[in-house]
Amino acid sequence: MKLLIVDDHLLIRKGVRLLLEKIPSVHEIIEADNGTAAITLAQQQQPAIILLDLSMPGGLDGFTVAKSLQATVPQAKIIVLTMHDEEAYIKQALQLNIAGYLLKNSEENELEEAIQTVSNGQSFYRTKMPTEVLLKLKRNAATSVLTPRETEVLSLVGQGYTNRQVGEQLHISTKTVERHKANMMHKLQLKETHELIQYSIRNHYVDVKK
Repeated sequence: MKLLIVDDHLLIRKGVRLLLEKIPSVHEIIEADNGTAAITLAQQQQPAIILLDLSMPGGLDGFTVAKSLQATVPQAKIIVLTMHDEEAYIKQALQLNIAGYLLKNSEENELEEAIQTVSNGQSFYRTKMPTEVLLKLKRNAATSVLTPRETEVLSLVGQGYTNRQVGEQLHISTKTVERHKANMMHKLQLKETHELIQYSIRNHYVDVKK
């Protein structure tokens, strides 16, 4: 099969190429260092698989490129290859029906597994996100694993509000706030409150409108 690597870092592209050259089913590898070049090359070369970075220069981020590729080369399977393992990114990839999602620090064999899996028409998502959370996101990519009320609580927690202050803002009791936090920590498999705060900031819940 023919593969297209899209990444603005030369060393990353060359490293991925070395791994791909070991896969028997891969017979041709092409490269692009930005989104615009990727769209042009994909239309010209018609690759079967596209390994796509999310953070690139030139005004076109990976998701914007993915949308264009899906419209112009719909037969190509896209595998996001990134360092981003936050829920916000994974959720967006699922919403766009992107076939695969793989972290750049994954094991060598996972790249081949991802390629073979999406080639067979299945999805392949391998991240550091807890399995339970990832499965829930897959089942309903349009919504978060958290309830709307939990999302409101998480937004305020990320902004540094105390339980009492969160309760005052949402007109609920402190005990209810504590229960929401406990439920979220269980869902997200977190053990400490500070991890919940970090999760809120990392996944942009601090921007959620109350």
